[in-house]
Parts: sequence; structure tokens; C-alpha cells
Amino acid sequence: MAASETAPPLDILVRGPEGFSLWNGPPFSNGQPGIKLENISCTSTKFSEDGSRLMVMKSDSVISIYDCSSYREIRSFQIPNVAAAALSPRGTYLQTFQKSSTPQEKNVILWNTETGDPVYQQFQKNMTKATWPSIRFSSDEAVACRLATNEIQFLDAGDFSKPFIYRLRVPGVAAFELSKAPGSHVAAFVPESKGIPASVQIFSCAKAVQSQPLARRSFFRCSSVQLHWNNGSTGLLVVVQSDVDKTNQSYYGESKLNYLTTDGTHEGLVPLRKEGPVHDVQWAYSGSEFAVVYGFMPSKATVFDKKCNPLLELGTGPYNTIRWNPKGKFLCLAGFGNLPGDMAFWDYVEKKQLGTTRAELSVTSEWSPDGCYFMTATTAPRLQVDNGIKIFHHNGSLFFKKMFDKLYQADWKPESPDRFGDIAELVKSIGSLKVVETKPQGDRSKISQTSAKASASNPPAQKPAAYRPPHAKSAAAVQAQLFGESSTETVSKNALKNKKKREKQKEKKAAEATSGT
Repeated sequence: MAASETAPPLDILVRGPEGFSLWNGPPFSNGQPGIKLENISCTSTKFSEDGSRLMVMKSDSVISIYDCSSYREIRSFQIPNVAAAALSPRGTYLQTFQKSSTPQEKNVILWNTETGDPVYQQFQKNMTKATWPSIRFSSDEAVACRLATNEIQFLDAGDFSKPFIYRLRVPGVAAFELSKAPGSHVAAFVPESKGIPASVQIFSCAKAVQSQPLARRSFFRCSSVQLHWNNGSTGLLVVVQSDVDKTNQSYYGESKLNYLTTDGTHEGLVPLRKEGPVHDVQWAYSGSEFAVVYGFMPSKATVFDKKCNPLLELGTGPYNTIRWNPKGKFLCLAGFGNLPGDMAFWDYVEKKQLGTTRAELSVTSEWSPDGCYFMTATTAPRLQVDNGIKIFHHNGSLFFKKMFDKLYQADWKPESPDRFGDIAELVKSIGSLKVVETKPQGDRSKISQTSAKASASNPPAQKPAAYRPPHAKSAAAVQAQLFGESSTETVSKNALKNKKKREKQKEKKAAEATSGT
């Protein structure tokens, strides 16, 4: 295939206490990565969305921009009191936020990374996760907008000398998300106020049709939202979080998943068939399917189409993370954070599980841009011990492992998935290299390799969930109704035994209570 002939190399950025290094990505010659750039001291690093530029924050308020085709430093900025910095999607602009003492001082500055000139400045009182970066761009940088009091202001992306070219009035707007590819729509979140419910509204970015929302959804008991646009800008997933769970089943409050479309055909809840929180949600790169991990533990995972119809059940287990590979063929379902690190790898096209393994204490995880490898990393300051990187094949077999005294960051250099060949061809060519024989460190990796190989050829049966919370007793019957299964198959003998045991204990307690009185 022509795309695979010109496919870019995979690169990995690794940052520790001494600074950051750049490695050649897999497959490795002699089982070890080559070093492209070694130990450049810094406090943080971030690639632009397209992988063309790298922003490096160094000590003494210095920010350097590197060209990722040659990894040469192309520009350095000296910005005193800088508190945050971000690159635009194509690396054309650097946006910085400085601590400001007076409103007269314009403390948000947009710099041109080629010329080093400031092209736009404004005052912003404070910075939060929801309001940074201040200026948002579409993936092609053709659309740029910012949040202001009761409105979203659209800037001229070709000429930032004007304050703004038009504005969208949204009274009470607290957060917004511009669709990325294309930058055709914007979603605005208005929190609850004086008994009026919170809402998320979708507007067109075209000035002529902007005044009325194309879609709207209101929520009571809503403290925050996460807004997820798909590729193609046709659908928006909204995770609505409230601090209090009215059923008192969760200390962390409750969350619901809503789905809105730009054509107004769908405005409502995604039909999740298990009670409990929404742990993670991700769109496929195609923008036509999304995967959700949800429910009290053991959680459930389902793939839906863009009409909210369930397409594939990924089983239940100790999972809270879903990662869809960029080519749309493979999925990794995992349990990280306070969970043991179990991972299940699925082939979405073939609708089958490829293998299971475990990556304990993982803090970050992501597929390689070509969709063939999955990297997990245990990093500080979240975890101060057992820092390291693990890279797995698409089927869960361990390919590479390296431990560090201290590791702060491990990232793939972003690339467009379209620049790589068909995933089946890539997997075939990688298999012919026999890179598994590079024998990563430790006996444990050998064991996980052999077990993963076995599981790839013979996918393990889904383990029955041992624990079923009281509020989820009807879940099996509902699932059976939805997917045409026999409801008796989904309830194990242990579950029935436990149910009888609990009923006896209740009767015993009731008898003791009456005799006591």
C-alpha cells in the first residue's frame, strides 16, 4: 500500500529528572530503542496535536519550540512569571498565561512560533482547567474562538489584530468546546442558576445561522461536564457529573452520559444497561462509533453506533479505561488508577477478544499512531516507585519493558493515522519480524508473553462476575432482554447461593431484633 511505503517512523518522548529524551519507536533493532535526542533539561514538554512541533518549558521562564522533522530548536521565548503554555494544533502559535497584578496588563499572549512576534493579547483574571487554553482552535487552525462574559467571541484566524469578528451570546456560559475536525460547531455549558437547570447547547460557527441552538439538553444536579466531539463534528457526548448521588450508592456522586447530534436527530441519554458511574468514553477515529465503560464494579463496556444502538458487548470486569486504536480495529479495555491494572485486548472488526494481561500501577496509556502497539507508563509524582514503561503488541503480548528510578512522562509523537497503511498489513509485516524474541527484561515478561501468546490463539472465556451489587440484581434480566440471551445463563450458581445466604442472614437479624425488644 502506498501509505505504508511513506509511513513516518514512530517516536517516543521520555522525560525524567535530567530532562527529556527522544527514542526511535518500535520495532527496535537488537531489542532496544535508538536515541534520537538525549537529556535536554526541562520542566515540561508537549507535542502539538499534529506532531509537527514540540514545546519545551525550561527553567528561568524559557520556552523553546522544536521542529519535529529534524528535532532542532527553531525558536526560544523568554516569558517571566509564565504559569501555563500551550501550542495550537499545527504548532503555528504558542499561547502563554502570565500571573498578572493589574487588569491593564494583558497576560494572555498568542505568539507566532516562526517569527517570535506576539499576534494577540488579552487580560484573563485567572486560569482553570476548564478555561485553558483561552483561545481554542479547530484542527486546521481555520477557526479560533475564546470565552468571554456571557458570550463566545470568534477571532479572525488569519488576522489577530482585530479584537474579534463576531460574538455568540450565551448568558451564563462557563465552559465551551469547539469541534476540531472540521471546526464547524461549538458546544456551550451553562451551569445551574437560581432554580434554572444546567444546560449544554450546540451552535453553528457560521455567523449567519448562529443565534439559535441546533441542539440543547438540560440537567438538574449537575456540577460539571465533559464534552467529547467526534471526528466529522456530527455528534457530541456529554458526561454530566454531580457531586451528590441522590440514591446514596456512591460516595463520588453520580454521572450520566448524554448524546446530542448537530442535526438535532438525537438529544438524550445513552441507554446504559447498568447502574453506576460513567468511567470512560471514547469515540472511534472514524467518528461513527463510541465505546463506554460504565457501572458499579465489576463495570461493563459497550460499543454503540452513532444512533446509540449497542453494537458489541466487551464483557464485565475491573475496568475504568477504554482506548480505541487510531485505525479503529483494536480496543484496549483496562482498569488503572486504584484498580489492579487488568487489560483485555479486542479485535472490533472480528468481534473477538485477542488476549488479556496486566499492567499494574499504570498512570498513562495510549496506542501508537499506527495502531499496532499499546504503551503504558507508571509516572511520578502520581507514583514514586516502580516507575517504568511497558509496550504491548495489539494482542496484549509484552513487547518491551524498561524501569526508571524516576519517570515523569512517556508519550508517542502524534501522527495522522491516515499516513500509515492498512492495520492488517502492518500487523502481518510486524509479525514476520519476530520482534517478540527480543526478550524484554525479567522473567515476568516472559511469562506474560507466553500467556498472552496462548490467549491470542485461544481467547479466554469471560469470567463470571463474583460480586453483584444489590441495585444491579435486575441487570442480567435487562441484558438478556436487550441481546436476546437466556437470563439464567448470566446468573451464576454462586450468585444464587449468595442471594440465599443474604436472605437467611436478614431473617436471622430480624429474629434477633424482635427477641431483643
